[in-house]
Amino acid sequence: MSHRVEIAETQQVFMVAPGESVLDAALRSGVDLAHECTFGGCGTCRVRVVQGSVSYEDFPMGLSEAEAADGYALACQARPDGDLVLSTAREASNLAPARRTTTTVRAVSPLGPDVLHLQLALPDDEPFDFAPGQYLKVLLEDGTHRSFSMASAPNGNVVDFHVRQIANGRFTSQQLPRLHAGDTLDVEIPHGSFSLHKEDYRPLLMVATGTGLAPIKSMLESLMDDPDCPPVWLYWGMRTAADLYLHEEIASWGERLYDFQYVPVLSRGDDTWHGRRGYVHDAVAADLGDLSEHAIYLCGSPNMIHDAKQTFMALGAQVPFLRADGFTFQHGGG
Repeated sequence: MSHRVEIAETQQVFMVAPGESVLDAALRSGVDLAHECTFGGCGTCRVRVVQGSVSYEDFPMGLSEAEAADGYALACQARPDGDLVLSTAREASNLAPARRTTTTVRAVSPLGPDVLHLQLALPDDEPFDFAPGQYLKVLLEDGTHRSFSMASAPNGNVVDFHVRQIANGRFTSQQLPRLHAGDTLDVEIPHGSFSLHKEDYRPLLMVATGTGLAPIKSMLESLMDDPDCPPVWLYWGMRTAADLYLHEEIASWGERLYDFQYVPVLSRGDDTWHGRRGYVHDAVAADLGDLSEHAIYLCGSPNMIHDAKQTFMALGAQVPFLRADGFTFQHGGG
């Protein structure tokens, strides 16, 4: 039988058919719920179950069991067990609304073996209005989009991106390398609730894999030269040393961040690598142990985020201070 779902903040009501996900039913009914990957990897569609309960065909990677026990669900995978009341409230209620605009390409240049640096500008010195950690959508001619996190702090009308090239990707491998300074891209900005919360007043643990470094860089740049900057640990997981496309620059950030520790971790380092090896979340666990006092930001592959959440929760990480953004082929490439 169908089940009734109400959104607490807007009092919107829609019906979910048997076997249908909450997100699919909402979109079918014209109720706009935040979403991105739609397969449970990124966590964008996270909601809180105020009344009722949900179940899953397969428990989603973008949600930890501790978060589920705390009442959270991922709408793209959740199936109602009965009637529901859901909350879509986000902590960062002061985030700017998304809007469509046209940007001008300033530069496209290589950063690493498969990563390009894209720099975009808004016209007439119009400032980019976003919170460090958010992303924009590049709008393609066929009506689809590609999402990329800002890799620099808000500062005027120019912003940077780290774009991983996906093999045969329509935008990242075919269109982007052919762009030149002066070309234009239609975008929507800003999107996402993954953002820095300075009000937490906790030591910061930043954990990234791949181009998940981009929103972390945006956050840390916003803290540079800030006298209230807390201690910061940055763990960046990559496969090989050649993939650490900002290694030397990151090592210099300690000059502008208070008590900054940078730990690169390679999963496939060769004999010339004398640093940390293995999985990035395991390196964190070995080094820091108790995580009950940290504000934690995770960004990168859904696999890393899933495993890191499980590991960090066991080390005392607190759900309200553990924030994540999972990159997928739609969020960060393709």
